[in-house]
Amino acid sequence: MRKLFALGMVAVAATAASAATPMKSVSALAFGPDGVLFVGDPTAAAIVAFETGDTAPGGKGDVMVDKLDEKIGSALGTTGANVTISDVKVNPASGNIYLAVTRGKGKDAMPVIVKLDRAGAITEVALDKLKSSSVTIPNANDKNRTEAITSMAYVSGKVIVAGLSSEEFASTLRAIPYPFKDADKGASVEIFHGAHGKLETNAPVRTFVPYKLSGADYLLAAYTCTPLVKVPVSDLKAGTKVKGTTIAELGNRNRPLDMVVYSKGGADYVLMANSARGVMKIPTEGMDKAEPITTRPSGEKAGSKYETIAELKGVMQLDKLDADRALILVQAEDKSLSLKSIPLP
Repeated sequence: MRKLFALGMVAVAATAASAATPMKSVSALAFGPDGVLFVGDPTAAAIVAFETGDTAPGGKGDVMVDKLDEKIGSALGTTGANVTISDVKVNPASGNIYLAVTRGKGKDAMPVIVKLDRAGAITEVALDKLKSSSVTIPNANDKNRTEAITSMAYVSGKVIVAGLSSEEFASTLRAIPYPFKDADKGASVEIFHGAHGKLETNAPVRTFVPYKLSGADYLLAAYTCTPLVKVPVSDLKAGTKVKGTTIAELGNRNRPLDMVVYSKGGADYVLMANSARGVMKIPTEGMDKAEPITTRPSGEKAGSKYETIAELKGVMQLDKLDADRALILVQAEDKSLSLKSIPLP
């Protein structure tokens, strides 16, 4: 029987470390090699890289933490109602879990990175004590700064950043080399949105995953109302306009929340959490040769098929815990949050 991971000892420095960090906000997280944690700070229009040093393998038990928001709130000297979790990522170097947390609301909001180790301890990461570097996005969207950074991933020496820019065609993907030097304007992304029956250039990528198609690096990206699009990473050059290929319409009146890609039974799948359409399991087979969707479909769905995982409800965030398990952040009907591992479906 697998050992359950329970929330045990709490040790958090609740104020000084966060106040000393240069970050103004926190949205998306991503991990690079050797435990490097990339943190998106949309308010400051910056990506910060922290060398966590967290590379020693941790435990391998299952994860089960009930009322996570309340426990984090208590540890940070506040209530669960004053805790917002915007992203959850597993450090592949150690198996430890990192959460992007905002403590407080409005002008009192403070960005915090929290770590759950595999022994059961929850701690605030003392970011001011870590070696770090940052890069500023030169043309971040000022009208809706919260969407300047919506999703990130590390791919072949580059941090890929999705969000909105101040350019005329605002939907932007940036490929920023790491170690950081400068960030460029990024590439504007145009897609055909079947549910809307038109080309779109101002809707941000909500979530994406890197994936190889025919041996080349691609992004599988999802937008509000759920078009699924593939974009070659090699096309992400500064100042260019990239046309993504829409390979599926997965249903409108829905916002994709998070996605991972995994292998099972000799096949690869995308697992996607959504605001209104549950958790989708989408086979990747045939995506490399999929016919692009260029006209409004006759129904609300078209292209790649998917299976809804009926037993997974209220999933807000997800990540791969290991080759066989996913980690999910779940919101219950009473709005409380729990974190747990599940077998990959």
